[in-house]
Amino acid sequence: MALSRTTRVNILIGNGHFLSHFYVLCLPPMFLAWQSTFHVSFAELGMTIMLMSGTTALLQTPVGFLVDKHGARPFLIGGTLLMSLSLAAMGLATAFWQILVLATISGIGNSVIHPADYAILSGSVDKDRMGRSFALHTFSGNLGFSAGPPVTAFLMAAVGWRGTLMTVGLLGLPVVLSIVLQSRILVDQTRTQDHGAVKLTGRQLLTSRTMILFFMFFMLGAMAGGGVQSWLVTVLHTFKGIELKLAATALTAYMLGSTTGVLVGGWFADTFKRHILPFVTGLTILSALLMVGIDWLNLPALAIIGMTFLSGLALGASRTPRDVMVKDAAPPGQIGKVFGFVSAGLPLGSAVTPVPFGMLIDRGHPELVLVLVAVILLLSLFCAGSARVSARADEPVVQPAE
Repeated sequence: MALSRTTRVNILIGNGHFLSHFYVLCLPPMFLAWQSTFHVSFAELGMTIMLMSGTTALLQTPVGFLVDKHGARPFLIGGTLLMSLSLAAMGLATAFWQILVLATISGIGNSVIHPADYAILSGSVDKDRMGRSFALHTFSGNLGFSAGPPVTAFLMAAVGWRGTLMTVGLLGLPVVLSIVLQSRILVDQTRTQDHGAVKLTGRQLLTSRTMILFFMFFMLGAMAGGGVQSWLVTVLHTFKGIELKLAATALTAYMLGSTTGVLVGGWFADTFKRHILPFVTGLTILSALLMVGIDWLNLPALAIIGMTFLSGLALGASRTPRDVMVKDAAPPGQIGKVFGFVSAGLPLGSAVTPVPFGMLIDRGHPELVLVLVAVILLLSLFCAGSARVSARADEPVVQPAE
């Protein structure tokens, strides 16, 4: 049975998004091997992730401008190819500085993914299926994060770290080839113009109240998620006295719930378009309350594992409607720069919270971590609601100039 055009688009875009996330988390399992080979410190090893993710975050917005001006397909092909070849080239490195340079190059390629993906999905997918397509896009990225460490560890045991990097890098080439061969089905975003609207420059659009609030919404959500992912195991073990294996299981349950929730949110966004903000609000509050409950209530380990799953499920289900709200607020032909800008809040937010939360634990206050996660989630709701109201108020006037 032939696949529908929408399904093929989702597969092509999802494969590239999977790779972009997979490549980030295939590096940490390399650290001990690199330390033995290149005799570097853990801080220097951490620079690989910092350079890859930081470059991606910094370049997403300018790449978004280029995507809007020149079209998304060439950038998607070039960015995916650059990611793949730079990872493969790491397997040939003879000095650690070469690893750092190649991590930066990979980050350049990765910076293309979000602006190009959302621009293509917005132009290629029927409006009635947009939420589910956005959900599958996020889901594929989560799968990439999940698959990176175990697949890399397995390959390292079989072919060593050099063989592993060359293998996973070259596996990206069939993905690039499939995008090239089927690029005709990847339709770029609509560029219709409303000549009665007040025109804004791209810079004015991104510095508008609406887009700043959406950026903050993305960043605060990532801050909360980063706090949970970095410190949930430590908090449950040191503060709640839960066995380490069960604490790790609770984090796995949270991540599984979050990944599953993305698909639920996509279905809701397509089915109940007019109720997206109440849906996001209710689920975010539920996730925050569950985190506070885990912190304050004296519960058995199995109950805590169940609550972390539900908290992740609720938060994950709010993510796709969030993306749809941003898409609805973006003027025609400007989706690349808008998603490039607001999604830069994700790596920034993830980088902000681990250190201050760790300082809280160092000072003997692990009980405050999950409470602060809940507070940050509630603050993100203020940004979401304000952004939605601002976007609706600006609808007649936020058509940017070319």
